[in-house]
Amino acid sequence: MTIDDTHVSRRGPPAVAGADTSEFSAGPRNSWEMVDEGWGRRAADFASLSEPGNCREYVAVHHRLGVGTGDLLVDVACGSGLAIELARARGAVCAGIDASQRLVAVARDRNPHADIRVGDMAALPWDDETFDVATSFRGIWGTTPEAVDEIHRVLLPGGRVGLTVWGHIKKSPGAWALAPFRMAAPARVENQAAMVSLGRPGVGEDLLARRGFVDIERVDVPFVWEFADPETFARTLASTGPAYEAIQNVGEAAFNEAAIELARARVRDGLPLRAEIAVVGYLARNRTRPERRLDERDGLPERT
Repeated sequence: MTIDDTHVSRRGPPAVAGADTSEFSAGPRNSWEMVDEGWGRRAADFASLSEPGNCREYVAVHHRLGVGTGDLLVDVACGSGLAIELARARGAVCAGIDASQRLVAVARDRNPHADIRVGDMAALPWDDETFDVATSFRGIWGTTPEAVDEIHRVLLPGGRVGLTVWGHIKKSPGAWALAPFRMAAPARVENQAAMVSLGRPGVGEDLLARRGFVDIERVDVPFVWEFADPETFARTLASTGPAYEAIQNVGEAAFNEAAIELARARVRDGLPLRAEIAVVGYLARNRTRPERRLDERDGLPERT
């Protein structure tokens, strides 16, 4: 079973190479083409240092969704493709989309036979009712609800969806690891807060219900970052989009110095730096089509 061009509506344009990235930091909303500068500029670092820390999250959601052989799965905001690789290991046939062409290059390298596209998650380039499963791991936020409409569209009736978002960060023992992101300009920090609002109780459930999903369940999802030393922590953090916003505001040297100093206070003899952070998962199903009565079905005579 494959996902090929017969399933493509080709509604989303590709990202623009060499695009001006000033919009990324100018205001609270970003054109999707601008994301590559924030998330893709250090794609190899992100793929090898940051994303492996997400494995607990990916495995837990795949398990809860029952991902397995024969499933057609799409991962929205797939980043460097590790979640796709793990879904393939469970037997799924996979597709993915991300706005960063440089992260997509890594994802394709990891998954050479998967259908991975550069594009806009608000305009998924697949036909209606294509997939059995859709996932997005901290890729859909309170500021991007239109992506949920698109997931609803491309899922088969009865299809499963799993989304994750940050939970209650302030109460998380690893909240310290995200503190350097607050070095971004005030407008960007405010936008970060709006993004994570989807993790508040009732917010994600309401969003999914209004988009036509049923059997909605909110679950706690394991997430832990681990780092060998303060320098590795700083390098890992600098590979992310929120760090790019902070670096734009204070400069790379100041960001790295602050991150290293913060992590030094967390060093434990013989153990990695550890940051356990609350992540919330939303699991749901696409509504199935209601069964029509025999006398309503095309080609059958009405009962008299």
